[in-house]
Amino acid sequence: MLRLDDVSARLKAQMPGLEIQNAGQFARLIEGNQLPQFRQGAFVLPGRLIGGQVQTATGMFTQTVTEGVSVVLVARVAADPAGAKALDEITPLIRSVVNAVCGWGPDDAPGVFALSGGELVGSQQGVLIFQLDFSLIDQLRITP
Repeated sequence: MLRLDDVSARLKAQMPGLEIQNAGQFARLIEGNQLPQFRQGAFVLPGRLIGGQVQTATGMFTQTVTEGVSVVLVARVAADPAGAKALDEITPLIRSVVNAVCGWGPDDAPGVFALSGGELVGSQQGVLIFQLDFSLIDQLRITP
């Protein structure tokens, strides 16, 4: 569970020029009320975790889990304080991230990632921020 490192590694492998950062780095920016300084980048964050069907057998607890992972994309366009050109900058980035993640799953997961949704989070000082949400059906196995 919590496939954040897997998604980060996948994005780094498929999109080597993209700056990838984690939830801690994202939190520091938010706490400091700052914008990222890179031109294009992504933050890989935990999403929703939804428990599903439970099966119990002697000595084993098994539950289907849908795990969400969010990828927050950032595109900065120089000399574009209103963010008017940023949409042209971030659209190919959105497509590339969707293509890199959808249909792929870690080797030890029973499912693959699917797109759950996406939305514009904000635009400020020539920076456009877009969030993509992905989900993966996984399985929790515990021996009590």
